[in-house]
Amino acid sequence: MRIAIVIAAALSGVAALPAMAQVQAGVELATDERRRGISWSEGKAAPSAYARIDLPGGFDIGARVVATRGDPRHGGADGVAEPTIGYSTDLGGFRLDGFATAHLFAGARGKLDYGEVGASASYSLGPAQAGVEARYAPSQDAIGGDNLYLAARGRVGIPATPWTVTGHAGRSSGSVDDPLRAARLRPGGTYHDWAVGVEHVTGPLTVGLEYTGTDIANVRDVSPFAVREHAGDRLAARISLGI
Repeated sequence: MRIAIVIAAALSGVAALPAMAQVQAGVELATDERRRGISWSEGKAAPSAYARIDLPGGFDIGARVVATRGDPRHGGADGVAEPTIGYSTDLGGFRLDGFATAHLFAGARGKLDYGEVGASASYSLGPAQAGVEARYAPSQDAIGGDNLYLAARGRVGIPATPWTVTGHAGRSSGSVDDPLRAARLRPGGTYHDWAVGVEHVTGPLTVGLEYTGTDIANVRDVSPFAVREHAGDRLAARISLGI
């Protein structure tokens, strides 16, 4: 209930912005909120809402609110709010992006908020796009050390159809100061994840299906944050509506 109230408040704020503001916003429902191959919603359906405002000079600000359904990975939090500030520019055919974001958890047991920064570069040729990205969370008590994520991504639109095929492969690593909390983002330590999916876009409506996997072993873990049973292969669906 609390996360639904937050989502409604966020969308109301977007609606109140001046008409001249360039705003992107929407709502989404996923059968499982999966990030880097692991669940952030205890394997359950997760509603979310997002908004982004494009500013002059290539800057943007935005936020996303997602239900985490009491996932032990985040201390039983009901949801997470993720304010972000970013910058993007085009350079010689490449799209360059940078951002800083905070992950603020509502209803978590303990102080589990953390922040990270990231950058990406992508290149488009016709209906195809390929890129690389890096995300880094400096050493913080909430995640038991620091965390580095490196990934390569690609997407190809099928000509004359509303279908797009997507895929990525990534690697999570970092230092460990507190093994119990480090298992929150890296169950079992350094690991790899991958995904392949398909999207169908009709106007503001997007429907997607994605298969994700990791090389994380599903074994008993002493960390209450590891939740390894939700870090294996999964097929997740989502539907989103831009407004």
